[in-house]
Amino acid sequence: MTQDRRDPRIWRLCLVTDRGLARGRALVDVVAQAVHGGVTMVQLREKTATTREFLEEARALKALLAPLGVPLIVNDRVDVALAVDADGVHVGQKDMPVDRVRAMIGADKLIGLSITNAEQLARPDARQTDYLGMGPLYLQQTKADASTPLGVEGFRALRAQAQAPVIAIGGLKADNSAPVLAAGADGLAVVSGIVSAQDPRAAAAQFAALF
Repeated sequence: MTQDRRDPRIWRLCLVTDRGLARGRALVDVVAQAVHGGVTMVQLREKTATTREFLEEARALKALLAPLGVPLIVNDRVDVALAVDADGVHVGQKDMPVDRVRAMIGADKLIGLSITNAEQLARPDARQTDYLGMGPLYLQQTKADASTPLGVEGFRALRAQAQAPVIAIGGLKADNSAPVLAAGADGLAVVSGIVSAQDPRAAAAQFAALF
């Protein structure tokens, strides 16, 4: 990773992938367009892929992103992250604890953790992570088991309790994200708003312009 992990610019616009929303296009092509539009970090999230498919996608994205200095974060799968030397791992509340992930991937890799409420934020995991993915902000359709939306004010209250950088996620669009940034988000994580866009580069640029 060519960017410093402490550089706040990497949190600004995280693209979270979903092959099922890519309108039949190759994921690596969608990501390439999005990065040229302003995406600063990519989280590879593939809930239905086989391990081999996941590994192939991760390898292709690593080859694309490494020369551009854009971190590749692998969702859930520490083994896949290690196999391709990804820049980090993002875990949820039911996944491997952050301290165990750290022991496996080392001190110089990034770890993100999903947070949906104050109880989760009070646990040790939240203080051991490099950044928090906080949400959902709004109603969304890309995660079937998503929690009740926080809304901007709910997000603001939860964000005020967080010590790590916070990337907001859930139902974000270019026209509803400015209030989220004003409420304290360090960055935005976007799925369908970019992956499903007819022009992923232009869609990413709309989000990037908010910064």
